[in-house]
Amino acid sequence: MCDNVPGLVSHQRQLCHRHPDVMRAIGLGVTEWTMECQHQFRQHRWNCNTLDRDHSLFGRVLLRSSRESAFVYAISSAGVVFAITRACSQGELKSCSCDPKKKGTAKDNKGTFDWGGCSDNIDYGIKFARAFVDAKERKGKDARALMNLHNNRAGRKAVKRFLKQECKCHGVSGSCTLRTCWLAMADFRKTGNYLWRKYNGAIQVVMNQDGTGFTVANKRFKKPTKNDLVYFENSPDYCIRDRDAGSLGTAGRVCNLTSRGMDSCEVMCCGRGYDTSHITRKTKCECKFHWCCAVRCQDCVEALDVHTCKAPKSPEWAAPT
Repeated sequence: MCDNVPGLVSHQRQLCHRHPDVMRAIGLGVTEWTMECQHQFRQHRWNCNTLDRDHSLFGRVLLRSSRESAFVYAISSAGVVFAITRACSQGELKSCSCDPKKKGTAKDNKGTFDWGGCSDNIDYGIKFARAFVDAKERKGKDARALMNLHNNRAGRKAVKRFLKQECKCHGVSGSCTLRTCWLAMADFRKTGNYLWRKYNGAIQVVMNQDGTGFTVANKRFKKPTKNDLVYFENSPDYCIRDRDAGSLGTAGRVCNLTSRGMDSCEVMCCGRGYDTSHITRKTKCECKFHWCCAVRCQDCVEALDVHTCKAPKSPEWAAPT
């Protein structure tokens, strides 16, 4: 399996051979974070679309040091942490289990409690993700490698940010005289929403003079923290198919005629106009609960208009300028 995965560097292949069960968990996590990326960008010109027959998943869009690339590195790093940590708690990995540090008695603002259950071993997930994901960037010390390392770390930290304490009460009539608590990761959507906000506030940077870190490109903006996403290059507009930019364009994308946001027909279609199709679809309606225990619905036919962006006059891939 490990030798057939394209794009891995030697240290990643070593980890893969040593921990094949972790690699399987990471593989399952790829689908999850890709779907989360597509959810967050669903109303944008670039919608985190994946490219078939391209081992990098997102194609040439990752070659550009843009804010979209920053988000992909962060969400994928977060997805690896989430997948490994979850697999640890579910007993699927030989090298880890529940968090071994969460034992004995502890205190919080509600009083004393006992650690019990299975606390998610987030520290193991972060440690393995750092070793595996960052290995590719540590081979080079150029500006892009430092950008990727920064955004990888921001993604890992985002998952830990939403680690929450859950408790179960014990006592007469649930009086909570005794509590058993554990730490659990929040749903991955929370991490996705947080990184989406960081994408919108991403900070453009340039390398400092000694090549060891960043400085803001615009002095009016604050210096990025470890939680912020950083990028070097402005994004293309993603309006037309452009092989070099990794853009599939917006021709054929569904747009919202009444919206004033990024999914509006004016913005999504880049001023090219849109086509309108009249379609009908069947939906369940007038649902009623019948005792006991069934819900019966009628089939209703709904007519609606679907608006899709017109293609540019030249449908071919944009030639490099």
